[in-house]
Amino acid sequence: MKTRALGRTGIQVSPYCLGTMMFGRSGNTDRDACVRIIHRALDSGINFIDTADVYSYSESEEIVGEALKGRRDDVVLATKVNGPMGEDPNRGGSSRRWIVTAVEHSLRRLRTDHIDLYQIHHPDPRTDIEETLSALTDLVRSGKVRAIGSSNAPAAEIVEAQWVADRRGLQRFRTEQPTYSILNRGIEREVLPTCQRYGMGTLVWSPLAMGLLTGRYRKGRTNPRNARMNWVPRHLTDERKLDAVERLIPLAEEAGLSLTHLAMAFAITHPGVSSAIIGPRTMEHLEDLLAGAATTLDDEVLDRIDQIVPSGTDVGPIDVSYTPPAIERPALRRRPPTDRAAT
Repeated sequence: MKTRALGRTGIQVSPYCLGTMMFGRSGNTDRDACVRIIHRALDSGINFIDTADVYSYSESEEIVGEALKGRRDDVVLATKVNGPMGEDPNRGGSSRRWIVTAVEHSLRRLRTDHIDLYQIHHPDPRTDIEETLSALTDLVRSGKVRAIGSSNAPAAEIVEAQWVADRRGLQRFRTEQPTYSILNRGIEREVLPTCQRYGMGTLVWSPLAMGLLTGRYRKGRTNPRNARMNWVPRHLTDERKLDAVERLIPLAEEAGLSLTHLAMAFAITHPGVSSAIIGPRTMEHLEDLLAGAATTLDDEVLDRIDQIVPSGTDVGPIDVSYTPPAIERPALRRRPPTDRAAT
C-alpha cells in the first residue's frame, strides 16, 4: 500500500487508516477476532490506526494495545480525548485537568510510552482553546505525544486554534479529523481548504456514510434493524440520502465497481485528504475494503458523482456530527422577546 504525507508533520501514513470504533462491546465483542483484524490490516500495508478513549468505553484502546505487542514501532498510532468517561462532569472535555489524566489512561491501555497523534475528539465550547493547547504542548514536550490534532472542528475554530498557537508559542494542531463521504461533502467548502492552507493532514471518518454507501440500506425496502439503526436513525432513513444512494448504485455498476469501492475511492481522491478511516467490524468487512484499495476513479465518474451530490454540500447531517452551540441552542440565536421588534 502506498503512503502519503500527514500534512507537514513529516509522518507518512497509508491512504487507509484502520478505525477501531467497532472493536469491543459496541461492535465485535470477540477480542481475539479484533486482534486478528488489526494484524491483517497491518500485514496488508496499513500503518495508521485510529482509536479513542470512549470507543467501547476504553475497551477499543485495550484491544489495540494487545494487538500491537511487538509491532508498535511500525504503526502510526492515533487516539482521542474529550468524550465523557463517567458521570463526573470533569471526566471528559478538553480541560488541562482532564487531558493530563486521560493521556495516562490511554498510554496504559495502549501499552505504549507515546502516542503519535493525540486528538481532541470534539470542540469544547466550555474550555478556552489556549488552556487546551497549553496542556497538549506540555505533553509533546514531555515526549508522551508526538503531534496533536483536532476533530469535527468548524473552519473558524481551526483558524482560531492556529492563531492562538502562533501568538502564545504553543504547539499547533497538525491534523483535523472531519466526516467526509459522497453524501457529506460540506468540508470541501471551507474545512479542507483551511487545512491545506495551514499544512494540516486530514484523516476523514465515515467515508461509507455510516453504512449508507454499502448498499445495505435502500429506499422502499425493509432495512436491517441493528445497533447502527438505533444509533443514527435519522441519517439512515433520510429520504434525500436514500435517493442519492439509488442514483449512485447504477453509477457504480456501470463503472464495474461495488458501491463500497466507489465510495472509498472517492474519499481518498481529494488532494486535501491524507487518509480515510475504515471501520470494519468483521474480517469479511476488512477483506472487502482491501479488495478495492487499487480502485481509481476517472474524471467522468467523478463528474457524475458531482451531478448527484454537488461539491461542498451535505445531503443532510449525520446524527452524531458535532453541532455548534449557536445551532444546538435556540436561545443563542434569539433576542429576548422584549428586544425583537424594530420599533
